[in-house]
Amino acid sequence: MRPRVLVTSNDVPSAGVDLLRTKCDVTVIQAITPSREDVLQVLPGHDAVFIAKHDNVNSEFLNIAGPSLKVVATMSAGYDHLDVPEIKRRGIKVGNTPVVLSAAVAEIAVLLTLNAARRAHEGRLKLEQGQVEHNLQWMLGQDLQGSIVGIVGLGSIGQAIVKRLKGFDVGRFVYTGHSRKKAGDELGAHFVSLDELLEQSDFVIVATPLTNETRGMFNDNTFGKMKKTAVFVNVGRGKVVNTEALVKALRDKRIFAAGLDVTDPEPLPTDHELLKLPNAVIIPHLGSATVKTRNNMAIAAAQNILNGLEDKPLVYAL
Repeated sequence: MRPRVLVTSNDVPSAGVDLLRTKCDVTVIQAITPSREDVLQVLPGHDAVFIAKHDNVNSEFLNIAGPSLKVVATMSAGYDHLDVPEIKRRGIKVGNTPVVLSAAVAEIAVLLTLNAARRAHEGRLKLEQGQVEHNLQWMLGQDLQGSIVGIVGLGSIGQAIVKRLKGFDVGRFVYTGHSRKKAGDELGAHFVSLDELLEQSDFVIVATPLTNETRGMFNDNTFGKMKKTAVFVNVGRGKVVNTEALVKALRDKRIFAAGLDVTDPEPLPTDHELLKLPNAVIIPHLGSATVKTRNNMAIAAAQNILNGLEDKPLVYAL
């Protein structure tokens, strides 16, 4: 019998589903964003599950899946929606899809960095309000050239950001994390403590996953250590930042500007204060949203499943 695979949304690119169908019987839930109840109802009896959105895979999910479940693959780099220790404790293989989205997310980081530094959103508002001025001190932004750029989380995305920003003649790259990395040395980036990064950096770019350690990392205290001219960019996870603290830092001009692809909550309510701030450039979690990247993510997740079912190492194992 062919193994049975559940795909939790009909929104998954066909490249991934077609790959699964070469060796498996595939059940695709016929909804773009099904409810948890819809997923749990059809879950039992499957050998693998392709997590298309951020479905919470916890003990309840695994209990309902039953003993047949051998592989969990999420179509995302982040995995804070997966109880990885519990999944592994049950002998189930689990993987994600990093690396294949690093270039696309890094491009978004550059986009947000430039837009926030050069006050693009605020400039558009001035245009719409008929408030364009013609004096030499109007709407001055911050320079990337010669600046110090701090990367919080020098994983594959952080490294891709540094590679792309090098062309802007950045003066110095610094990064923080658990330890100094060989990749950092190769990129010419300097390993520093978080406090040193905050105090030195003209740009602070967050590319770290959400963990118990990083949750709420950016708060009143950390924003207070940054330069008043600093630009803050987040392409990691919204919950790495205390939103109320960020609003205060931007509103009170304790930092210059922010560029955000991720927020907490996500999406932001239409009346949220962050959306009213002229020095906040915000987009709705578009980091990996390109045709090529989403196809590659779907293929990577599908290959994780096929490898796991054939008792081979996953392409990207957690």
